[in-house]
Amino acid sequence: MIDAKRGKLFAKLIKNIEVAARTGGADLDGNPTLYDAVQKAKKNSVPNTNIDRAVKRGAGLEAGGADYQTIMYEGYGPNGVAVLIECLTDNRNRAASDVRVAMTRNGGSMADPGSVSYLFNRKGVIIVPKADRAEDDVLDAVLEAGAEEVNDLGESFEVVSEATDLVAVRTALQDAGIDYDSADASFLPTMQVELDEDGARKIFKLIDALEDSDDVQNVFANFDVADDIMAKVDA
Repeated sequence: MIDAKRGKLFAKLIKNIEVAARTGGADLDGNPTLYDAVQKAKKNSVPNTNIDRAVKRGAGLEAGGADYQTIMYEGYGPNGVAVLIECLTDNRNRAASDVRVAMTRNGGSMADPGSVSYLFNRKGVIIVPKADRAEDDVLDAVLEAGAEEVNDLGESFEVVSEATDLVAVRTALQDAGIDYDSADASFLPTMQVELDEDGARKIFKLIDALEDSDDVQNVFANFDVADDIMAKVDA
């Protein structure tokens, strides 16, 4: 089970690298999106040979690259939770079918384009492991670069910025010698639905089913689960 999940994660990280290399070329220094995709893959222990080949495939230096398209699907999960599903696929029909089946089998429903996405903002999100860092260290490093807020997630800090400031903020962390786990353009909800234990279990089941599809790259949803309820779900 763990191996299967790990394999799927590797495949998604590799796909990110291919797409970034196709869009902006194979040079990491000149292609910040590719740089971030490669860093994230390395942090998740994707072998370097797999990363190098993905860069070459994407940039057209090696055969076998697919023409992936980004498609966003919108829908509602149980308890009216808004769900944005970002797909990266070379087969639109398969992606649409996978998403629809996962949604309908797990208490969700598809929605028209634009009917859910307005509940989210496109943001840059950088995850910084706490290690021995104080929140003030992180704040000092990123505020001048355009960070909007730093949130304490327990094990790590979440640095939020405008998506267009992501590279500047990530670079500011590096200049300050602060390590980070990932730097991604993400969709953050403007309002959240509070869920009880039953609601939390249902939405996690739906997200798992969606992420099980090879075409689904990211799932964003506007729910919030209190720590005590989360502990029960995890148990």
